[in-house]
Amino acid sequence: MRWHEITINTTEMAIEMISNFLHELGAGGVSIEESGTLNKQRDTSFGQWYELPLNDIPEGRAVIKGYFSELLEMDGIIEQLKQSIEELTSFDIDTGNPTYELRLVDEEDWANAWKQYFKPLRISDRLTIKPTWEEYAGGPEELIIELDPGMAFGTGTHATTSLCLKTLEKVIRPGDDVIDVGTGSGVLSIAAAKLGARHVLAVDLDPVAVSSATENIKLNGLEAQTTVKQSDLLQVFRESQEGSASSLGVKLPVQVVVANILAEILLLFVQDVYDVLASGGHYIASGIIQSKESDIVQALTAHGFEIVERNYDSDWVAIVARKR
Repeated sequence: MRWHEITINTTEMAIEMISNFLHELGAGGVSIEESGTLNKQRDTSFGQWYELPLNDIPEGRAVIKGYFSELLEMDGIIEQLKQSIEELTSFDIDTGNPTYELRLVDEEDWANAWKQYFKPLRISDRLTIKPTWEEYAGGPEELIIELDPGMAFGTGTHATTSLCLKTLEKVIRPGDDVIDVGTGSGVLSIAAAKLGARHVLAVDLDPVAVSSATENIKLNGLEAQTTVKQSDLLQVFRESQEGSASSLGVKLPVQVVVANILAEILLLFVQDVYDVLASGGHYIASGIIQSKESDIVQALTAHGFEIVERNYDSDWVAIVARKR
């Protein structure tokens, strides 16, 4: 089978939004390559070292590739994509005068090629992400997350996800019930379960995400500790109010909610998070570009949250809020 490969040369700031646009337009896969320059600040807290530049992408730039069935008519898709990307400037997201390239490629040229760049990575003091096809023997205190994200989801190493993982490690207490909103590959749910959560509810509106998260949770042997539902927080809350919450696994209100979603989406369900959280419970919100930080903080405080911590990585921030 052959695929249309559309390549967008843009900025690292625009990665999350453009990737989302490609998925919404029907991409069968999305690959992302960020700058490999040695001038880029890198995390060396666990002894990582960088001998040579990984690529020649300029600092701050990124190359995003979306793959569409050969049977699709691409003119309309490209036009819609360009329009959506142009509108990002109204959200203060710099797309860096993006360029576009379209070509036909064979499936074997891309379906598994990205895997050679995904290696085991120590994210925090205890958490390590390991692709299922790699051999890795962790230390006695190391919690290894087995992950096969497929082409539809990230590897868990993007700044927004690593921020969430590091924050989860500090926030979760043994016996907590946790809700992971917009679970994607399920990596945050898996981490929460391994960190001692009594039960984790992973929700996503995308059926592909539900399927991916379910498979990754099975890979880690956490089916009994984790429930995956195609849902949003409002539906979860309604089920609990109607007395039909037995299928959720968690007991509402929960102690922790984590959401790694674009800031514009986070703003839509602040009240829903407040409703499902226990008093004193923590909300970890990530996927926030720093230019949107004040908007999120304002919305959280207006709904009765107290901001207790902010963690930064590149242009991204993860906010920890406590329900008063």
